Amino acid sequence: MSKNIYLTPGPSELYFTVQDHLKTAIQEDVCSISHRSQAFMDIYQNTAARVKELLGVPEEYYLVFTNTATEVWERLIQNCAEKQTYHLVNGSFSKRFYEFSGLLGRKATKLDVPFGEGFDIDQVVVPEEAEMICVTQNETSSGAALPVDAIYQLREKYPDQLIAVDAVSSVPYLNIDYRKIDSLFFSVQKGMGLPAGLGVWIFNQRCVEKANSLEAKGLSIGTYHSIPSLLEKAVKHQTPATPNVLGIYLLGKVCEDMLRRGVEQIRQEVEHKAALTYNFFEAHPNFECFVQKKEHQSQTVLVANLVNCTFQQVSEYLKPHLLQVGSGYGKWKTSQIRIANFPTHSKETFFKLLDLLQEFKA
Repeated sequence: MSKNIYLTPGPSELYFTVQDHLKTAIQEDVCSISHRSQAFMDIYQNTAARVKELLGVPEEYYLVFTNTATEVWERLIQNCAEKQTYHLVNGSFSKRFYEFSGLLGRKATKLDVPFGEGFDIDQVVVPEEAEMICVTQNETSSGAALPVDAIYQLREKYPDQLIAVDAVSSVPYLNIDYRKIDSLFFSVQKGMGLPAGLGVWIFNQRCVEKANSLEAKGLSIGTYHSIPSLLEKAVKHQTPATPNVLGIYLLGKVCEDMLRRGVEQIRQEVEHKAALTYNFFEAHPNFECFVQKKEHQSQTVLVANLVNCTFQQVSEYLKPHLLQVGSGYGKWKTSQIRIANFPTHSKETFFKLLDLLQEFKA
């Protein structure tokens, strides 16, 4: 039976090897093993190693698992900021990250630019009191991305502040020097092509020292998923509470598949599909690129304004062809489309999509 292809920006299409790995997981009782068993510790150790290998994470950086990437917003603020954070806000998710800080009793300051625009780092002025700079590298709601060179400029300008990077919709495409940031996190239902319900949090010793210093002051840094509690178990390849064992297992297997494919090839394919799509948006009368500056256009979440048509019309047109694209986010729900461009989406799928959209008439 034919199935839909999900070009939605999360949850998105499953990586094409997941079905086989699910069958193996059932056969090997992965869903039933104890998270204190040697079998799970082997899974944890393998997955953490493969993620770090795929993404180029230095050996000295820590990697732990959470329930979601949204949870990491909270854990980062609890563990790495006593009083104040600074945020780059240009969309719905970066705004929510900023709001979490206030909800947790911190003073949150920000550079706020219009939805879908990028940042001029020369305009960033981080207060001396801010302990952490929070960056949403790829804004899933708007398709605006912050180039890694801009993040490196932040490190040069503000060497004393921690830099935390939300890379939820850009991993594994994102190629970043981890030694120029302090923390990065993502969830697996987008670029990794897995079912939702697992977050991955990467951080360095500076984050650990900050969490320890706050705890030593008697301040609350969270409970079962604080940095100290996560690391206490991570050294034994375990988790503080029962985790998404199946998700961790599948993540390790998909990373192995991507490593065989080659991360550089994956990145080149993502860029090729993005270039085709943005060129199409520029040429077709019913579509126009939402993010205007090319250096700020996401390679993994491709967003277009709809001209003289609605998302519902585009969606209904594609439905018989079993292709599902994402609607705009929030108030742009009916007036934009968002197209996911993740490693699981083949060039052939994009050729088919763009050929169909070429013939679309409102």
